[in-house]
Amino acid sequence: MNERQLGFFRDRLRQLEQGILNNAGATTEHLRETQFVPDPADRATIEEEHALELRTRDRERKLLKKVQQSILRIDSGEYGWCDETGEPIGLRRLLARPTATLSLEAQERREMRQKMFGD
Repeated sequence: MNERQLGFFRDRLRQLEQGILNNAGATTEHLRETQFVPDPADRATIEEEHALELRTRDRERKLLKKVQQSILRIDSGEYGWCDETGEPIGLRRLLARPTATLSLEAQERREMRQKMFGD
């Protein structure tokens, strides 16, 4: 992968990282806004919405860790190479999933093993 491509993915990952951090800040502010609702059904709806928002942020927290690891991989020269086979990860796969650490074939083999052995 050339420097221009690496720069493109670094920018894309930085934008993704910033978006996740902005969402986390918005969630914090949203949850701080306490609403007193006398109706138990409305209160339950609000609590369920908060729980859903927190689950979404937890998934984003995990994605943030992968994004930051991918940026470090770019800096170390490991980005775009499969962890399992050492082969290049296709650009189309990286465009679809910029945090990918496995080539499409290696990921398919891993998913097949998990399906077969429940690992």
